[in-house]
Amino acid sequence: MDENEVLRNAFAMPITSPAYPPGPYRFIDREYLIVTYRSDPEVLRRMVPAPLELAEPTVKFEFMRMPDSTGFGDYCEAGQVIPVTFQGRSGGYSHAMYLNDEAPTAGGRELWGFPKKLARPELGVRKDTLVGTLDYQGIRVATGTMGYKHRALDPEDVRASLAGPSFLLKIIPHVDGSPRICELVEYAPTDITVKGAWTGPGALELAAHALAPVSDLPVLEVESAVHMLTDLTLPYGRVAHDYLG
Repeated sequence: MDENEVLRNAFAMPITSPAYPPGPYRFIDREYLIVTYRSDPEVLRRMVPAPLELAEPTVKFEFMRMPDSTGFGDYCEAGQVIPVTFQGRSGGYSHAMYLNDEAPTAGGRELWGFPKKLARPELGVRKDTLVGTLDYQGIRVATGTMGYKHRALDPEDVRASLAGPSFLLKIIPHVDGSPRICELVEYAPTDITVKGAWTGPGALELAAHALAPVSDLPVLEVESAVHMLTDLTLPYGRVAHDYLG
């Protein structure tokens, strides 16, 4: 393999069998349970990296099931998103994410800078309740519940909420351990179809864990719970701010 071949084939590691294929990535029947809760504003301000600014003292805890995704297959995910503004535009900052599949974990971290770690999230229906759980190394750190499809929501309102910008802090170290890449990345889903959206009574419980510190953003009051079923495309992102100049 000469140098031109290396450059021509260089997309992801390992070069002869990348952990994930090139995008964009299409998700079919992507299902969400999103529990929005009020949290400590001082804690949130410490977690949000400038030049992002905290928009409101709330957190969206998301449990997601992706049964049909391009290149990634069938997997689940859970994480926390903080509402922010950037240059006057509203969006969400992905604070922490936990997945049960290596390919989207590697792809998400390397391409966009999603803050992903391997864990065991799940989302499913138990009788009259939609239940999302997150276990880390066999320890339950999050449980979200919602009454199943109590009231339908306007699909257009939900689609608009999904189409807004999201922000990520992408960090890739140099071989000496210093930051080689340190960027604020922006992306927004496209080609969104909302197949259904509902709300109902919701609850969220977080437990302390040294390596999955979701409870560091404490639950003061649950504001809403939303259940959604969608199709959407995850495109590549763009660099919104380069911390290294």
